[in-house]
Amino acid sequence: MKFGIATVSLSGTLEHKLQAAAAAGFDGVEIFENDLIASPLRPREVRQMMGDLGLTCQLYQPFRDFEGMPGALRQRALDRAAAKFDLMGELGTNRILACSNCSPHSLGERTRIVDDLSELATMASRHGIVVGYEALAWGRHVFDHRDAWAIVEAVDHPSLGIILDSFHSLSRGIPSESIRDIPGDRIAFVQLADAPRLEMDLLYWSRHFRNFPGQGGLDVAGYVAEILRTGYAGPLSLEIFNDRFRAWSAEPIARDGLRSLRYVHDAAQRRLGHAVALPACPERVATEFVEFAVDEEQRPRLEAMLGSLGFAHTGAHRTKRVNRWQAGAVNLVVNAEQSGFARSYNLTHGPSICAVGLTVPDRKAVVARADFFGVRKGIEIEPPGNLNVPAIRGVGGSLIYLIDEGSAEQVWQSEFVATGKPAPDNDMSFDHLATVVQIDEFLSWQLFWRSLFGFRESTQADVIDPAGLVLSLPLQSPDGATRITMNASDASGTLSARFVSKGFGGGYQHVAIATTNVLSVARDLQASGAELLQIPANYYDDLAARIGDADLVDELRRMGILYDADADGDYQQLYSRAFDKLFFFEFVLRRGYGGFGASNAGVRLAAQERFKPVLAES
Repeated sequence: MKFGIATVSLSGTLEHKLQAAAAAGFDGVEIFENDLIASPLRPREVRQMMGDLGLTCQLYQPFRDFEGMPGALRQRALDRAAAKFDLMGELGTNRILACSNCSPHSLGERTRIVDDLSELATMASRHGIVVGYEALAWGRHVFDHRDAWAIVEAVDHPSLGIILDSFHSLSRGIPSESIRDIPGDRIAFVQLADAPRLEMDLLYWSRHFRNFPGQGGLDVAGYVAEILRTGYAGPLSLEIFNDRFRAWSAEPIARDGLRSLRYVHDAAQRRLGHAVALPACPERVATEFVEFAVDEEQRPRLEAMLGSLGFAHTGAHRTKRVNRWQAGAVNLVVNAEQSGFARSYNLTHGPSICAVGLTVPDRKAVVARADFFGVRKGIEIEPPGNLNVPAIRGVGGSLIYLIDEGSAEQVWQSEFVATGKPAPDNDMSFDHLATVVQIDEFLSWQLFWRSLFGFRESTQADVIDPAGLVLSLPLQSPDGATRITMNASDASGTLSARFVSKGFGGGYQHVAIATTNVLSVARDLQASGAELLQIPANYYDDLAARIGDADLVDELRRMGILYDADADGDYQQLYSRAFDKLFFFEFVLRRGYGGFGASNAGVRLAAQERFKPVLAES
């Protein structure tokens, strides 16, 4: 199947957009009229450039306000169509998008609409052109693809087909199953867009918040599956209106776009039970370890912090300055090597989380998915002395090591010598990892986790930092065992934005560790001298008024623990102070609760803000 992208989806001049689309690997483009009008290149020159780049012009769009125009406006619309058909000959395309009329002058009489489109189709046939009629979600008289198809069917002309656009259909809640009524050879073109679920004017929603499939909350895969069911064999193309896409470089946006089409096409085929060459997303994903990159000055301080937080130094690498720390099922690796990846990462980002290890049923399958979606691989360093597992690049240039289920212990034994100190025999495990990304990469990293690992999103939250708004999106693996939260902010003074600035890019900001008794953990950590985040008394006064359990609130107050609850359960959170004002640890008790304590985020951020001076330095 051919993949395309509308030039309106990318930033820059028309020439730059075409180059970015070609470099990403698209088969063709939709030329957006405004891009052509603004270009110094004549249509024939644009056609030549597309040919040189290996692109085809799959569609010219949009042709607006045609059907149902009264009086002299009808002839003017026909004259505009004739001019567009001549232009398309020079441009080298035989498809044009005619969107349903939005003009206040347009007439809604069905017979008139059918007659006008019939005449347009007859004109188009003389030029070898097919007109695609699209129902805009905010069309004046036609705003449902079922209605558009009824009109196309009534015209019954081979030069008129229907254009299906996922946003226009899904934003109105039109059942995708209704596409089954449309023969595949009558679908002139398909445009795809996802979007977050928002309650707002359809036109404003469409013009500012569309995104790529896999970056929003619409069931685009189900929509595509119904289109494929019809036998449609034309291109799948992206038409995205997004303010951030227009402000960001066209090259990475184009790469994300092609990845999203491959992702949604694969997902649609699986829904239909079609044979696919690409391995499926892993059904299970578990966090095996988190690795920290430090230098020799930072290492003793970090290891002292880990000791105070209840971790034990259980292993030393056989050939490197790398130590293993454990508590329950949590493995932390402290890498102080003076050369190699961790050293480079430390020099760039400071003391930081440079890698995570994930166990999956079949690591080769994940590597195959990474190759298919154009995800960069990690460093290629062969043993001995190096972790003999594949790695891919993750957030902030970090590494994600892929380990087959059941082989982790063998890796540990081959890489590390036991120190003789036992790991604390407790119930600790990884609950989630919190990442911070640049605001312009927020959607890109969401697509990364979805396309490679099949992560699913929960509800996006707006977190109030004392210095501005932070977007926060939780994702989790299909089995629920691994959770990732993504945070990003436009406001330069927020903790998230400062983390990105100080560390020269995104990364992992904190590790959340699950336990069944946070109160007991808090007592142990206080006794060991761990530096814990101080929560203001006002928080507990308010909490007592909200939940009415004075005894529980008194205990939480003494230990500095935050509390939240939902309809399914409750959640307790205990935070460490940040190491060098960069990353920190969280201990959580999760009892049926599915969130991440979003209601407490403002209090936590304000508490961390009081220790901001070092972090504010650049």
